Amino acid sequence: MGDVLVGACGWTDRELAASGWYPRGRRDAEGKLRHYASRLPLVEVDSAYYALPRRRNSELWVERTPEGFRFDVKAFSLLTGHPTRREALPADLRARGDGPAGPALLDEVWGRFAEAVEPLRKAGRLGGVLFQFPPWFAPGPDAERKLEECAERTAGWPLAVEFRHPDWWSPPCAEDTRALLTGLGVTAVGVDMAQGLTGSLPPVLPVTRTDLAVVRFHGRSASWGRGSKEDRFRHDYAVTELAAWVPRLRRAARHTEKLHVLFNNCCGDAAVRAAETMRDLLSPPGR
Repeated sequence: MGDVLVGACGWTDRELAASGWYPRGRRDAEGKLRHYASRLPLVEVDSAYYALPRRRNSELWVERTPEGFRFDVKAFSLLTGHPTRREALPADLRARGDGPAGPALLDEVWGRFAEAVEPLRKAGRLGGVLFQFPPWFAPGPDAERKLEECAERTAGWPLAVEFRHPDWWSPPCAEDTRALLTGLGVTAVGVDMAQGLTGSLPPVLPVTRTDLAVVRFHGRSASWGRGSKEDRFRHDYAVTELAAWVPRLRRAARHTEKLHVLFNNCCGDAAVRAAETMRDLLSPPGR
């Protein structure tokens, strides 16, 4: 069975810092990451979605975490077709006149994103690069061309893709989606979320790449897709909810070298507590 790493989608959230999960004396930037890495072996850099990451930060993250720790980095919003505020760009790029979606600017952003994650890749700490596409990114020729372009631009990276449009994993598209991602050498990201909503995706975990599978737990809030961040992601997973996923996760781990399990219910310490519980549920007996 492949290695299973469990973690949370971020370690710097203000609500997490205020929850008491970080002990006194370890609440500065370095202390928080060192403490987090002493408790969990994987984290998602979700801040990279909101602003381009910087190479120096990646170098510091390598220095502050032990061998075996992994970072999954979320792609910057402009790279996945999300609306991107000009203020999210570095100052020198904001001054350019070709607009946030201009091809020359887009090429520059791709280059800077690659430069920023290179220290993680070089040190063997880059677990995956997550491209989370927006709800309007529906199956079709245009979307397939976009995925092909992403695969080309990220050649050599552990690329993972999460869809927010439910048709990708609903019949009759699911098998075509699996075949498409397998052919591109891309990891399909499974999700856990509230069911019965307009934008609900089924709780599937397709394995499309033999070296990496990923599943993200978003919580089960009925406010998914609307309201504040706290409304959308507020959920405390019960042990029974997590235990129901264990057989599915173990099956996936038998078909891949690494399985990453990430919790995105980032309200207070809910995500890290769920991650620690899931880690314990997945641990072999006697450990």
